[in-house]
Amino acid sequence: MEKVKIGNCILELVKGDITEQDTEAIVNAANSRLVPGGGVDGAIHRKGGPSILEELRKKYSGCPTGKAVITKGGNLKAKFVIHAVGPVYKDGKSGEADLLASAYRSSLELAVKHSINSISFPALSTGAYGYPVKEASRIALSTVIEFLKEHQKPELVRFVLWDHNTFQIFKKSLKSLI
Repeated sequence: MEKVKIGNCILELVKGDITEQDTEAIVNAANSRLVPGGGVDGAIHRKGGPSILEELRKKYSGCPTGKAVITKGGNLKAKFVIHAVGPVYKDGKSGEADLLASAYRSSLELAVKHSINSISFPALSTGAYGYPVKEASRIALSTVIEFLKEHQKPELVRFVLWDHNTFQIFKKSLKSLI
């Protein structure tokens, strides 16, 4: 685990399973149709149960890339799931960085709006969407650090990274940014 203080807030990096986090909210790497997919999305829907999809269908007709929506957490430890839609990586020159930063910012804005004090993120867009982890880690971390400096909340932002390699890349990026 890596932990840094940003003002009164804590930013953590951990290796693990996002569906097991005890933060008030976890972020789902959703698709724009908000239907269960593979990877993080599939794992959250499987563990959280059908009530998450039912709430998504009732409240939203989709979510644009770079934005996020919120539901209750169903059977998860987390009280809420924030469904963020990151970009599919094309060439790095098609606005992907802005859209990825926006997905993180939108998630944090929803957390603040709903008085959520702790939130866990996966490495958005780095799985099936093909975003290079090194580039994505710098965008994710710099966006979160900037948000925490400006808003001084949520109190805890945790990045939950599935594998050792992704964890190491995020750790190296974090050290270069602070």
